[in-house]
Amino acid sequence: MIPQHAHYDVIIVGAGMVGAALACALTHAPAPPLKLLLVEASRVQTGKAEQPGFDARSTVLSAGTVDYLKLLGLWQTMAPSAAVIEKIAVSDQGHFGGVQMDNREAGVTALGHVVENAAIGRALNAALSQNQQLELCSPVQVTKLTPHVQGMQLALQSGEAATSVNVTASLVVLAEGGRSGLAQQLGIHFNQNSYGQRAIIANVALSQPHRGIAYERFTAKGPLALLPLTPHRGRHRMALVWTHPEDETDGVLALPDTEFLAKLQHDCGQRAGTLLHVGQRASYPLTLQVAEEQYRPALVLLGNVAHTLHPVAGQGFNLALRDAMALAANVRQSRREGHSVGHSSRLQGWWHQVEQDQGRTISFSDGMTRLFSNPNPALSVLRKGGMAGLELLPPIKGLFMQQALGYHGPSVRL
Repeated sequence: MIPQHAHYDVIIVGAGMVGAALACALTHAPAPPLKLLLVEASRVQTGKAEQPGFDARSTVLSAGTVDYLKLLGLWQTMAPSAAVIEKIAVSDQGHFGGVQMDNREAGVTALGHVVENAAIGRALNAALSQNQQLELCSPVQVTKLTPHVQGMQLALQSGEAATSVNVTASLVVLAEGGRSGLAQQLGIHFNQNSYGQRAIIANVALSQPHRGIAYERFTAKGPLALLPLTPHRGRHRMALVWTHPEDETDGVLALPDTEFLAKLQHDCGQRAGTLLHVGQRASYPLTLQVAEEQYRPALVLLGNVAHTLHPVAGQGFNLALRDAMALAANVRQSRREGHSVGHSSRLQGWWHQVEQDQGRTISFSDGMTRLFSNPNPALSVLRKGGMAGLELLPPIKGLFMQQALGYHGPSVRL
């Protein structure tokens, strides 16, 4: 597919969850129209979710994220596939007690929702296909990205043609995932810290309804989460995220279903009920990765290419969406006031708006992982004291809950 214009105000590279949501946000509010191009290497089709970002995983959508999706008109399509989280039960394997958080205590109707990525993808792709202000090119790959007098120049290679086409943009947003070849091509460096773990993901069927409870249990091997899902063919389901040391993961993946379920039941206990069935399993490595530069003149990094977090606290996509919504508001304001949307001073303003939220969220996620993935006896005492502190000191628990709800970020109005 050949682009219609030689120059665009904004080109988004990557139509996964973050890139597609940004595209919807940029075309949502009334303002002078933008020339907007969304480029995706995989084919984007209405009713399907074929992009790599829409894999077999499920995503926890915080209450704040759901508010944004409602604002963008996306939630109505996702809602039938969303399982509500009314309570979060946090425990430490082998120790009494734990932390309970519920929606009534927080004063909200739901602490969040869990939606399978494929359902999110179908909703986003349907919105993209109906968006008259957006030009979508797929399957098209960006083979080269270079600074240009007009902002950035991109070489586009269509999957259906042998030749490439050059276009320019005042602002390019990289949202193509954590392994961005374009970011590396530009010499952007990343701070990486492997947790030495892999996450096993699968959907499991249980003997009883989940009652809207999300379970987070910390084991000696690493965190384990069971997240509510909508029923499927009459089965009560939950999404599993089960971390293991890297050298143990393949052995656990290879276990027969009965042995896999027995091992999982031992680690998660009986609070959620008896595990009856496990679906297709997969695993992926867990690393904290943060780009040293998230913006340059005419360039912004969003999503996993900007920051990839451990899934322990379900913060990754929620943080990325807050970044994207703040950027959309910045771009729309720049456009209204006659500024270049890619000018460094404008992007610096965006960065100042999101920097504190990012730092707090990354520290929260990383600190939880390191505290609850370490078998050191001294840290075990600290863990028990920390949980007791959350239960006994309402102000501390309130801050913890606000982080989980996703209301700590910048207030954005489109």
